Order: sequence, then structure tokens, then C-alpha cells
Amino acid sequence: MPKELNLIETDRIIEMAWEDRTPFEAIEFQFGITESEVIDVMRRELKPSSFRLWRKRVNSGVSQKHLMKRNPEIERFKCTRQRTISHNKISKR
Repeated sequence: MPKELNLIETDRIIEMAWEDRTPFEAIEFQFGITESEVIDVMRRELKPSSFRLWRKRVNSGVSQKHLMKRNPEIERFKCTRQRTISHNKISKR
């Protein structure tokens, strides 16, 4: 059963999903939803054409959404600007 998300959480998940360097594991860590649930959120919230573009980008070589595709030298999973984003559990460390 998918987790109930409020508008702010949904917006942040969509933003993180569009970011190439934010892996699905970071979204799961912060919001407790799996990759398949992120895909469901994107499918539900985006226009069909935007969803297709997003899926194409995620599955391309450009995106680093999957940790297995990432360069092993990258040890962090947050953007350097992450601290300025409010409602972010990761930035409060």
C-alpha cells in the first residue's frame, strides 16, 4: 500500500526524481517510498508526455538515478545546494 503524501512531499519527490544526480535510494531514505512508488507518483502527477520523457531520461546513460550506474567515486547522494531546501531531513545532519 503506497504511503499517503501531502502536496509539499509530492512536489519534492517530483523535483528529486527529475534531478539526474539524486538516486532513488535517496528518495527512499528521505520519504520511505520505493522506486516503483516514485514511478507511480510520477505517472499520476505528470502529463503523459512529460512522464514518457522522464522515463526515457531515467533509463538513458545520462541519468545516474540508479546507484549501480553511478561513478564509484561519487560517495554522496545529495546536491551541494541541498542544505538550502526546507523540509529536508538530509540537510539537518
